[in-house]
Amino acid sequence: MPLHEALRLVEAQGLDLVEVAPEAQPPVCRIMDYGKFRYQQKKKSHAGKKHGIFDIKEVKMGSRTDPHDVSFKVRNIRRFIERGQRVKVSVFFRGREITHPELGRQMLSGVVSQLQDIAKVDIEPRLEGRSMAMLLTPK
Repeated sequence: MPLHEALRLVEAQGLDLVEVAPEAQPPVCRIMDYGKFRYQQKKKSHAGKKHGIFDIKEVKMGSRTDPHDVSFKVRNIRRFIERGQRVKVSVFFRGREITHPELGRQMLSGVVSQLQDIAKVDIEPRLEGRSMAMLLTPK
């Protein structure tokens, strides 16, 4: 369709003539409502952010958590890491337990030793208020 006919058609319908592929010979154009198109693209990008998969999971445990429960949580961490997600492992302290941060450090080092084949420590264990946390990432 010649350009002057396309422009007349576009003006009659109240739409826009948008160049889709300028590199092509001849250039490819499309008749559309450009404002509506931009609005839909913006809406799609926001929807993707809203419902996206978070790549950081958090696993929490107490400083006196039973070894069997810790092994159960390690299995979950292993599953997350195998999916390619990063995992934040937190040990929280209650009451006067905060005076013994070495217990939390021991627990976190035990978790790392069980996962050293598939995970590496991205952020070393550090005290954050009443909890100690570290970040594990897939190797």
